[in-house]
Amino acid sequence: MDKQVLALFQLCDSNFPTGAFSHSYGLETYIQEDLVRDQATFAEWLDTYIHEQLVYSDGLASRLAFHALRDGDMDTVWKLDRMLFVQNLPRETREGTQKMGERMLNLVQSLYEAPVFSMYKKRIKAKLSFGHPAIVFTMAGYHLGVSERTTLLYYLYSVVTSLVQNAVRAIPLGQTAGQKVLQQFQNVLVSAAELIGQLDENDFGIVSPGLELSQMKHEHVNIRIFMS
Repeated sequence: MDKQVLALFQLCDSNFPTGAFSHSYGLETYIQEDLVRDQATFAEWLDTYIHEQLVYSDGLASRLAFHALRDGDMDTVWKLDRMLFVQNLPRETREGTQKMGERMLNLVQSLYEAPVFSMYKKRIKAKLSFGHPAIVFTMAGYHLGVSERTTLLYYLYSVVTSLVQNAVRAIPLGQTAGQKVLQQFQNVLVSAAELIGQLDENDFGIVSPGLELSQMKHEHVNIRIFMS
């Protein structure tokens, strides 16, 4: 089991080439408006992002997808893929996440052989599915035999570690400050995973209007280093 967990943890590396380093999910808008400017304000933004978007979109979708994969219910997996795409209203974020999903799928498929990866890739090519990193990551966790909880927690961590590294570059924060934020959010992620375990499909898609608006406004900011 240790080997399987390490294999999944490889996907959490902020250097794993999915393109996550190019996306801030609206963080750059807050930086441009001087609302996020240091470690404390970034931690506040990150906490909001986790609890008012990530939990109710990617996080919940990951848990539901794991259940569907376990039950052999691929129709539900494809439904979740579509729900993740259509509820993501900001164009840049929607298109960026889609590209990240396709890149992660190509990378994971090159590392592990599993029919579900080929099936997903064929559906994307045929424009029957869109591609999303939460779905790909969950497929990888299930294929590797990692537990649902660990798969979910690692996915949440992978998103947060990418955002922290992006904040280090964009605010900018020092690397030590970035590591302090990661340490600070360990318990936050554990609590978020516990919350996701209590949700059902009707909770999917809850999002803070402020976060969504910042993601929509991003394409109009004066100076930008991120694609979303």
